[in-house]
Amino acid sequence: MNDEDANLVLRQMFDAAIASADPHRMIASYLPEKPKGRCIVVGAGKASAAMAAALEAAWPNVKMSGVVVTRYGHAAPTKHITIVEASHPVPDAMSIAASERVLNAVNDLTKDDLVIALISGGGSSLLVSPAGEMTLADKQDVNRALLNSGASIHEMNAVRRRLSRVKGGRLAQAAHPARVVTLVISDVPGNEPAIIASGPTVPEPLSLDDVLEIIRRHELKLPKAAIAVLENARREKTHPLRTADVRMIASPTMALVAAEDIAKKHGLACLTLGDAIEGEAREVGKVMAGVALSAKLNGFPVRGPAVILSGGETTVTIESGKAGRGGRNTEFLLSLAVALQSTGGIWAMAGDTDGIDGTEDAAGAHIGPDTLARGLAHKLDARTYLKAHDSYSYFDAIGALIKTGPTLTNVNDFRAILVGPT
Repeated sequence: MNDEDANLVLRQMFDAAIASADPHRMIASYLPEKPKGRCIVVGAGKASAAMAAALEAAWPNVKMSGVVVTRYGHAAPTKHITIVEASHPVPDAMSIAASERVLNAVNDLTKDDLVIALISGGGSSLLVSPAGEMTLADKQDVNRALLNSGASIHEMNAVRRRLSRVKGGRLAQAAHPARVVTLVISDVPGNEPAIIASGPTVPEPLSLDDVLEIIRRHELKLPKAAIAVLENARREKTHPLRTADVRMIASPTMALVAAEDIAKKHGLACLTLGDAIEGEAREVGKVMAGVALSAKLNGFPVRGPAVILSGGETTVTIESGKAGRGGRNTEFLLSLAVALQSTGGIWAMAGDTDGIDGTEDAAGAHIGPDTLARGLAHKLDARTYLKAHDSYSYFDAIGALIKTGPTLTNVNDFRAILVGPT
């Protein structure tokens, strides 16, 4: 297998993973009975606009209205549901305005009304209504602190839920007594609804003490207004939620299964490590390099030709003054390339299925046995760029970035390592 063939197979697997989460393919099978009263559609996330368009197409004869918020550049055409764009991963003024419009949409409903909540990854930063006396600036400070802390996505969302008027089930409370059905495209391992977009329609799973422990462990410096919200949380009075009706229409596991199907069509054995790989991106790169080298040299834990698949969201902890350009997928790949040391017969690609790795314009990148040599030809040292968290610049210089543009869906990160014959 040569570089061109390997990259083609890897790209086909990535494309299949994305296609598995296309709302237009999935949503009709998960819709509830049509309501006696009004149909109000709300939602948040990178895939929410595409989900709204798919819902309108699936229910052309149902009168509906509502508001859905998505990331800038991720809108889709709709006729009845209003699409609002806001900032991700750090919220802006539109995130606040959109959240108020979403809350207003579910105000004054009856038990005959139906609320369909379209939820996907990224919704936590897009649906923002700070609790207490917190301002937008406070919320932005909290998000920056979380993003730079090394905390997992689960830990970040736990903190966000406690500081919100809409997350942690509060949107469903605002819609009472209407029936709420939540359609979800999951971007988290295990597909826990309370974690995806910080669970605006499902009960809060973590205690206040759990959240305070996360803050302590990661030494988070929070604004005074955020601290006040947490201090007052024990006195907060809320109404209990009914059992949540949550329907998972796409998930990271489904994406990996779709990629497996492509691999098998090319005669490749598959070792799928699951959708829950977490940790520092560069450390995960080192570990995966060890697995790939063992497979290549010893035929264990899988004999080549084979592909090693994994999902899950790694993290990048930024040291002060060392923030270059890049996301967790390109950092993973650069670390993988350094650890593989140009070993022949091993290729890899990694990318975010939403089409945006971090805050850059690339979904991810690909590497091969010549990745380090191509860098040196441009007078680039891979270790230096890795240390500076500047993986995007490295792969951009050698022409190895993968740019899909916004895919309008999101089942988290996709990683594939192709190992040639042992």
